[in-house]
Amino acid sequence: MRTLVDIPDDQIVELTKLAEREKVSRAALVRKAISDLLASKRQTGDDSIAAAFGLWSDMEEDGLAYQERLRSEW
Repeated sequence: MRTLVDIPDDQIVELTKLAEREKVSRAALVRKAISDLLASKRQTGDDSIAAAFGLWSDMEEDGLAYQERLRSEW
């Protein structure tokens, strides 16, 4: 399927240089970029899950210890 996409001139220049270096067409690079983008979005799944991942990584106290400390205050 053909799709019309507006790409800024400066990006076309860089895309052309990259295509020449890699000995592939610009279209092949665009298809690869789209494929990589879609694959990365599939891997992350729900954005809220990805955003929450690692929130406690900088905490010195682990989640269970935190929970037990809070409950001990009751």
